[in-house]
Formats: sequence, structure tokens, C-alpha cells
Amino acid sequence: MKEHFSHPGSPEKDILFSRAIKAGKRIYYIDVKQNSRNEMYLSLTESKKIVSGDAEMPQFSYEKHKIFIYPEDFEKFSGAIADAMKYIFEQQGHIEQRPEQPNAEIKLDEIEF
Repeated sequence: MKEHFSHPGSPEKDILFSRAIKAGKRIYYIDVKQNSRNEMYLSLTESKKIVSGDAEMPQFSYEKHKIFIYPEDFEKFSGAIADAMKYIFEQQGHIEQRPEQPNAEIKLDEIEF
């Protein structure tokens, strides 16, 4: 049985699995999608909230960047990510994780896309 997800306000209905990661002012989405040939792939999205206008009347928008990774490239991609992370840790050591804020649970229905 397939579970279908979609982010609120998003026309995308082909999300089979989704995880959201809150990291500072950004939210990262890792989605499993399916194309018209029923082939699954990863969709990685970075969403950053942009505030404009004045303090009395702020206006919000979201800047999004996406990349798609197909199964035939998973091994190369995960290997390259591991190599890059290893390099960073060797050069500057391990970095402390951001402290999680109380009630930091991400509620997708509260996020605008």
C-alpha cells in the first residue's frame, strides 16, 4: 500500500514518502516521488522564508530550490556526500548540532509554499 503525501498549498500529488528537516531559517524536504512511468526518485527541496516590507506590515515569501536524484545515481551521490562530510570533519572537526527548540515539531499545514 502506498502512502501519498503533499505539502499544503502544493500542486504536487506524486509524493509517496516525505520527511521535513527544520534547520535554522530553512526547511529541507526529502520526498520520494514517482514519475509517469511509475519510476521512483528523490526530490530534495530547500525552502527559505524571506521577509520583506516594514515591521508594521511584513510580507512573507518563500525561496525554493530543488534537485532530483534518480536511483541509478544514489550510490555515487551518497558516496560523494560522505566524502565531503568526512573532508569537513577532518578540516574543522565536528560541529555542534543546533539545539532543538521546545515544540520544534514541523507542522506542514502551517507552512506556506
